Amino acid sequence: MNQKELGELRRRLRPEKCAVKCIYGCYVNTKKEIISYLDESLGRMSGQEAEKYLGLLKKALSGTLGKHLIDVVFSTGQVMDSDEYRLLSALRESELKSGEIREEFYRKVIDSLDMGDTNYVILLAYDAYDVPVRSRDAGERPEGESDSVYRFILCCVCPVKDGKMELGYFAGENEFHSCAPEQIVAAPELGFLFPAFDNRAANIYNVLFYTRSPGDLHQDFLDAVFHTEPPMSAGEQREAFESALTEALEGACSLEVVQALHEQLRERVEAHREEKDPEPLAVSTAEISEILERQGVSSGQTEAFRRSCADRFGENAALNPENLIDCRRFQITAGEATVSVDPASSYLVETRVIDGVKYLLIPAGSDVAVNGLPVEVGGEADPAQ
Repeated sequence: MNQKELGELRRRLRPEKCAVKCIYGCYVNTKKEIISYLDESLGRMSGQEAEKYLGLLKKALSGTLGKHLIDVVFSTGQVMDSDEYRLLSALRESELKSGEIREEFYRKVIDSLDMGDTNYVILLAYDAYDVPVRSRDAGERPEGESDSVYRFILCCVCPVKDGKMELGYFAGENEFHSCAPEQIVAAPELGFLFPAFDNRAANIYNVLFYTRSPGDLHQDFLDAVFHTEPPMSAGEQREAFESALTEALEGACSLEVVQALHEQLRERVEAHREEKDPEPLAVSTAEISEILERQGVSSGQTEAFRRSCADRFGENAALNPENLIDCRRFQITAGEATVSVDPASSYLVETRVIDGVKYLLIPAGSDVAVNGLPVEVGGEADPAQ
């Protein structure tokens, strides 16, 4: 899926747009017991309540592709004959109306998911979307004209947290008192869309999986519900990339090399955002090797880097630069000192050896502050004094 397709589905998740008739779900405690079930007609809810439910489900389609939103791919064998695929298909084909099928799904999720000391809600919705036909010449056809229906289920798992104490007005007493809602449903920790909406049509081989934390893919959940090899999380990708870089370059992994690599990958990310390209950004190990070679890294070392990446990510892997570097910061740690620089100004930091001692140098400029307090930087004494 790309950003345009995600946006199209997200815009649909509004009470006046979608064909969702019911919201299903269950409330689960820390002992993995179902406290209560949810079977609510969207049409009978207040507009505000319907917005809240759909808003939670919509969050399962938010974040960055390849980071918060991960493609989970079924094998042909699974699609043809597997318990996990049969269950997902049964949920979709029944339009979630079968309580027995929903219960089987709930139990599979509950048995696999560890939410620690937090209660949570599993939410499910089914929608049938008449996909408008678009053409380059005529644009989108008038509403109602469609040649396909995209039928899908959307699931999210939301923690339930204690409400915060606040002052509230009690009209009967004409006074303010401390009050708080007992329990609040928070934004989802994970969720999924089945099947994926690729090329504006159902892709029965793919699920779009959502995780709020890119470093935690909830692998037990992935294995139980989809029974597929879990993809690498964003954190695992960065760790693997850094290991491949340091091992292959050895002594050539200098500050200058890392600065150049960070800057050029960051520029690609920024350019991709400015162009508003709906397709996910990707970079190959060959392109990264070219950047390294331009910084003086030997061909033997770049070849070692490519082999190391192939072992870790697979041959001809397409990597998301946002998973390889932190585009929002450039931080250097040297012993007890830590220096953070705006990524766009990382070139200001340089290394120098003075009297046999290695230093990191940063031009002080005219505006120097300590914890926000302006200070003067001492220099050479005035000869006139």
